[in-house]
Amino acid sequence: MSLRDVLILLLVVNGWAFNVIAMKFGLMELPPLFMLTLRFALVAAILLPFHRLTRRQLPGMMLLAFTFGFVHFGLMVIGMQTADAGTTAVFIQMGTPIAMLLAAFWLKERLSYRQIAGVCVAFIGVIILAGSPALAHWQGMMWLLISACGWACSTVFIKRLPPIAPLAMTGWLSLFAIPLVGISSLLTEQHQFALLMQAGWRGWLGVIYSAFGSSIFAYSLWYGLLKRYPASQILPWSLLSPALALLMGVAILHESLDHSKVIGTLLIVGGILLAVIRMHLFKRGVLIS
Repeated sequence: MSLRDVLILLLVVNGWAFNVIAMKFGLMELPPLFMLTLRFALVAAILLPFHRLTRRQLPGMMLLAFTFGFVHFGLMVIGMQTADAGTTAVFIQMGTPIAMLLAAFWLKERLSYRQIAGVCVAFIGVIILAGSPALAHWQGMMWLLISACGWACSTVFIKRLPPIAPLAMTGWLSLFAIPLVGISSLLTEQHQFALLMQAGWRGWLGVIYSAFGSSIFAYSLWYGLLKRYPASQILPWSLLSPALALLMGVAILHESLDHSKVIGTLLIVGGILLAVIRMHLFKRGVLIS
């Protein structure tokens, strides 16, 4: 891998890590589902003029709008309200071992003993991390784990869907997710537009950075690298993101760093790394938060 591409990878994983920080800032001033609706609207407005959708691709995008747009993203921002940035980033990574288990069950993909061991280590890390004071409410952990399941289901579904360009997929599933997330916001949140008018730089950072920095910019760079290198060579780099988010949460948001969080994070990241080395589950597509 060239030095240029290594630097691009570092830029991407740092961009994803900071996305969690930006969204935590946004949640200080905006309701979670309303903030997510604005993000999806921005992404759709920017990408859809450049990408078309065929009739054959339409059912798959509507399915991903639910599993990825609503379940993954929607429950992630809800869980973030009671979990810190580092814990959020680490829990979301559990989508990888869950996707492996789903692929073994639905797609009959065989798991090696090394991969099974990696999955077990990651789940032990979840148990340890759950005991961290950073998780003040068990509901936050539950929403984040269900969010990771939404990511896992979406990843497995992609293997059965008609091919579609990554940014086209991002734009169209964002469009179809707007009614799901928007109606949920109207039913469960209050004073959305008043809060938007009063929002300062924190609220707008959460919306704009998550749309441009994560969904479009980092996403485009990541898929460019996946076209040039084997997935097994690129995927392990994504595991730097939760560790960086953990450090950014401590440095920027002054979050705590206790033993449970450190040990749980190391086990989850290490277990996933053990499981994904030379694994070919994601060769057709990878969904990124």
